[in-house]
Amino acid sequence: MKTVVSREVFDPSSLWRLFYCPLKNLLFISSLLPIIFVAGAHEPRVGDIYFQSLPRNALVNAIEGASESPYSHCGILVSKGGEWFVLEAIGPVKETPLAKWINQARYKSYEVFRLKKKHAKQIPEFIVAARKYLGRPYDIRYRMDDEKIYCSELIFKGYRDATGEQLGKLVRFGELKWARHIPIIIEIEGSIPVNRIMITPRHLSEAKQLEKVFSSKKRLKKG
Repeated sequence: MKTVVSREVFDPSSLWRLFYCPLKNLLFISSLLPIIFVAGAHEPRVGDIYFQSLPRNALVNAIEGASESPYSHCGILVSKGGEWFVLEAIGPVKETPLAKWINQARYKSYEVFRLKKKHAKQIPEFIVAARKYLGRPYDIRYRMDDEKIYCSELIFKGYRDATGEQLGKLVRFGELKWARHIPIIIEIEGSIPVNRIMITPRHLSEAKQLEKVFSSKKRLKKG
């Protein structure tokens, strides 16, 4: 019997075709990773409260150091036009796209707290009340009046105005560990306001109505 030898010659391009489609899909998926990290790292919900540490400077060091906290900033997650924003007091009170808000953090690190189930029904009123402060200038002196607003004050007052309840513990400045930060305090205030009442990001995060639902720090450690 005559053996028939196939004339089919190996075409190197066929190897490329073999891997091209999976590779193309992999590249497409890789291109989505930044979006997945921002929007899919956990299941965002309207009314979530986001906390972060801002890039270091004398003021940030004082906020975190005096309150013995990893947080120097916070805001409320809101939805607008199908997109996620963070309602925050950083400059004027404004709504910042979530991805931009994350990028402003030190190491792009953040943590998310959520109102416990029994308090969730209050979220719509909470956001409406907080939005009434839109446009208010930032209060670098951290007073509890309404003329100017700082980050944790915005959240505290939004919740208070909507529910009549206190979110977190109000503290006297004199109770905090301020001694190492006297130069920046004097530069801003002119004296040490030991009797000033305030709500820090840390004491807000410790509110009994809240529970932590996500930490990017833990995610990064697992990686």
